Formats: sequence, C-alpha cells, structure tokens
Amino acid sequence: MTPNLPDTTAPGGKSTNIFPKEKIPTKNDDAEENYAEELPQLGPLLASRFRNGCCSTKLVKKRFPILQWLPAYRRQYFLEDIVAGLTVGLTVIPQGIAYAVVANLEPQYGLYSAFMGCFVYFVFGCCKDITIGPTAILSLMVQIHVANLGPAFAILSAFLTGCLVLLLGLLNLGFLVQFISVPVTAGFTSAAAITIASGQVKSLLGLPGKSNEFIESWVNVFRYIHLTRLWDALLGIGSIVILLLMMQLKNLDGRWKVLGKYLSLSRNAMIVIGATVLAYLLSKNGNSPFQLTGNVTSGLPPIQLPPFSTIVNNQTYAFADMVSELGTSVIALPMIAILECVAIAKAFSKGKTIDASQEMIALGLCNIAGSFFSSMPVTGSFTRSAVNNSSGVRTPAGGVTTGILVLLALGLLTSTFYYIPKASLAAVIITAMFFMVEFHAAAEIWRTKKIDIIPYLATLIFCLVLGLEYGIIVGIGINLCFVLYLTSRPQVFHRIERINSVDLLIVTPDQSLVYSSAEYLKYRVLKLFQQNPVDLVVIEGSAVSYIDTTVAKILAGIVDDLAVQGRPVYFWNWKRSVQNTMLRLDTQRFVPLFKRGETLVEIVKCWTLTNPIEA
Repeated sequence: MTPNLPDTTAPGGKSTNIFPKEKIPTKNDDAEENYAEELPQLGPLLASRFRNGCCSTKLVKKRFPILQWLPAYRRQYFLEDIVAGLTVGLTVIPQGIAYAVVANLEPQYGLYSAFMGCFVYFVFGCCKDITIGPTAILSLMVQIHVANLGPAFAILSAFLTGCLVLLLGLLNLGFLVQFISVPVTAGFTSAAAITIASGQVKSLLGLPGKSNEFIESWVNVFRYIHLTRLWDALLGIGSIVILLLMMQLKNLDGRWKVLGKYLSLSRNAMIVIGATVLAYLLSKNGNSPFQLTGNVTSGLPPIQLPPFSTIVNNQTYAFADMVSELGTSVIALPMIAILECVAIAKAFSKGKTIDASQEMIALGLCNIAGSFFSSMPVTGSFTRSAVNNSSGVRTPAGGVTTGILVLLALGLLTSTFYYIPKASLAAVIITAMFFMVEFHAAAEIWRTKKIDIIPYLATLIFCLVLGLEYGIIVGIGINLCFVLYLTSRPQVFHRIERINSVDLLIVTPDQSLVYSSAEYLKYRVLKLFQQNPVDLVVIEGSAVSYIDTTVAKILAGIVDDLAVQGRPVYFWNWKRSVQNTMLRLDTQRFVPLFKRGETLVEIVKCWTLTNPIEA
C-alpha cells in the first residue's frame, strides 16, 4: 500500500519534495499522463533510521532518563530528596497495609508492592514527583480475584499488567491514553472512591461479613448494623475527624507554617502510630476493644518467578486457566494503571511535555520487577505524589529513600503491625477517598459542555452497579460513539456566489473525511445542488487534511452524478496529500478538476473558455 504523501507546499508558495524520486502532479500536468510514484529504497531508509534512531545517544537518554538528570545533580538536592522520601515513606507504609486489606491480601503484600517500583522508577521515570506503589483503585480491581482464588492471582496480574504496559510503551502507543476523556476519567475516579470508601465502612464500625462491590458493601452494612462495635466505631470516626482537622494545619501562617505543613503531611502515619500505641497499651492491660490487623509476616519477600500456575482448594490452575479467571481485568488493569500514572505526570509537569510512552515503559518495568517480589499491580499514586511534590522533592532519587524505608519497616517493624486497629486503617482510606470524589468536576463539565455529562454519569453509575472494569468500558464506549457520530456528520458549510453571470455553489466541509462520513457528504452536496441549481459546484477542501479510499470513491461519484446533469465539479484548495489519494484512485478523472491557488474568478474564467454556450 502506498502511503499518502505530506503536503509539501512551502509558505512562500514553492514546492519542496521530500521524496526526491517522486513525481508530484500539478495543475499544469497533462491529464493523459500516467501518474506514478517511486518510493525510496527500503534498505537504505531502514539502515538510516536505525543508525540515527535506534542506536543514537539521544534515544538512549530518552529511554534512561537518569542519564539526563543525574549528571546535573547538585549536593543541595540530596537533603531535600531525603526529606521528601522519608515523608512519602511514612505515608506509604500505612497506606500499603490498608490497600492490601482492600485487595483481600495479607498486610505484608501492601509493603511488598511499595518498594520495588521506587527503585525501578528511579532509573526509568521522567517525573520527579511520581511515586509508584499500591493504589486504592488497583487494589479494588484485584480484590474479587484474590478473595476467591488467593494472592497468586494478584501477583500474576502485576506481571501481566507490566508486560502489556511495557509493550504498549515500546510501540510508542502512549497516544492511546487520549481516548479516555476527562468526563470518563472523572466518573471512574469518583466511582472508585465511593466504592472503596463504602467497602471500608464495615471495618470502620467493626462489622462482620465481606464487602467487595458498592451495592454489596451497603447490603452488608445494613444487614449487620446491629452488631456495630462501639470502640471500633469511636476510634474510626474519631480518627476521621482528627485527620480532617490535621489537614487544615497546612494553612497555618507565621512561625507555625513549617511545623503545620509537616504535621499535615504526616497525618496518616501519626494516626496509625497513635492508634497502634493505644491498642498495644490496652492489650498489655488485658483489654482488646479493637479489631486488630493481626500477624504480619516479617522479613523481605522471596525473590521468585511470578506464579504461572497455582493450586486453589485442591484444584490446579494452569497459566491459561489463571488468565481466563482474571478475565477482562487483564486489559482493564493496564489501562487504569496507565491512566493514573500519565495523568499524575501531566498534573505535575508544570507545562513541560510528558513522554507518555516512556512513562508506560517505566510503569511496565515497575510491575514486572515487582511481580518477582510478590507485588500486586502498582501505578502512580495521586496522594503520595502530591505529598512528594509538597515536600519539595527535586529528583526521582527521593523514591530511593522511600523504598529503603519500606524495606526497613519490613525487616524491623512487622511485629508492631499486629496491633494496628482495622478501624484506624479504614479511617485513613475513607478520608483519602473524600477528596477523590470529583463531584466538582460534574458541575464543571455541565457548565462547559452539557452533553459531556452523559459519559460522566454513565461511567459513574455503571462502575458502581457493574464494577470498575465494565463501567469504564461502558464510559469509553459511549464517548467513542459521540466521536464516531461527529466524524460521520461533518459540518458542511455552503454559499452561493455569482461571478461574471455564472452561479457557483461553494461547499466547504470543516474536517477530515473518513469512510463513515462519505455518504453523508455526498447527500449534503447533492441536496444543496437540488435546492440551488447553479452552473458550477466548487468543493473547497482547505480544512480537509485526510481522506480514505471510500471518500475518494464517493467524491468520484459526486463528479459523475453532477456530470449527468451537465454541471462540472472543481476541487478547490485541497491539500497535496489529499490530492494524491484521489489521483491514485483515478488520475485522468481528477487531474483537470484540481484548482489549487487559483481564485474563484480564475476558475470561472477557465470554465467559460471551454463552455461558452452554457456560460
């Protein structure tokens, strides 16, 4: 298949041909002349691209961003990165344990997931603010599989997620993220936050039972509400109140400003530590009023291959069986992981260009490496990245400190995790979810473009009712239907002009044309001609930068249909690349019809010279 050629008309009006051996027809070419183009030699072209692209220093630095920022690293950055890394570490430890609970995993899996991504992103990541680790949304998405089948499926999910994300990054498919619109993202994020918070009400009140999905969570709450444990409820609700109050400390002024900032940043760690100390002291006095996290396996995770087979309830699952059980999450998890990570990178880019493909490569490697350390799927965390940014991190080296702190916690502090009350972890998660529900986005979307509220509400509702994987697919599907409709119904402007006693119908489509819009364009042109029977029809194509084979055939059909009625059609100001597509379909037909650069007066004059009677 011969590729379309780019428009090579320079601003000054001169033609510059990037394919030296190619013949580009102009308006002066003879209509009988055969049109053909010669592509450059494939071998030399590939060799040149390989020398200049694949093995270039520029590409190596692009794929290993550490080679760009590390040589420029300054000594004063070191202390700032250490402080930021420690602050994030104090946040990720309680969050990691909490998100493991969300995923129905033992608490240590949250910490297993929190360190390897920090080290890998240090080498391959572009954004200094991003911290890679477990997140509430991904934890919720693997929850249903873990609840029924065990941790092996969460670890395999991390490996498969990493492989797919890495593949997409290597293929430079970062642009795919653009197909997930802001309304869909806002609806999904809000639904995930509501679902996660709903699932933690059980632990907040000390209720029994399971709660995986939104509806199931509230059914469980109302079924067992009479079994609410007073002390768990008091601790949980009190923790939420304290967390919300501590958030306001960052607004202090004067000499208390710095202290208030760091107290606010470390609020999660302080609540968990305070609740743990309280539970420990009460247990030493023979009291156990709270539901506790329980035993946390001490030590570092074993380094081993991801589980490509497993045994659950005496039933052996081969690799294909495991992938089948994971179902749509094999696609949904990578998509959500990419969306979160790239969105955070854009949020903290401060106007700089973000290489989405490189972020995908880094994220894929983080998940693959983590799966060898019993990690569940990970991605960038909104909360911890914001903490990292506000703590003054200067480079991705801050993540190394976070990773080391998590490893120290695994090696030295796991015995103290036993006394962490579940209610305090639930309070930490619920409080974080308060600010992830993007109801303000609904008002903004409604104010900006009312029709966009449909994919927002559809995503929100279907995520809550059907689950996150299916909900976001529904939202994206609805959004794509809008896009397809717009591409199939281009705006077609028209005007009637009279020049030298000749009536012209000038039709102007406002966008590129693809197969879905071809018949509509033909219908509009012929209907406009029927309503305005003129001497000449001019289709103006300055806004059309692309057409496909179907459109080219339909344009030829328009020429034929109007020729039957004795009315010629001219194509005015069409881009060279679009002309080439039409010429490859039928050179003899289209060459005389192209008018590029002429005025309407010149077009009319050209026509009257060949049609004196009609004129």
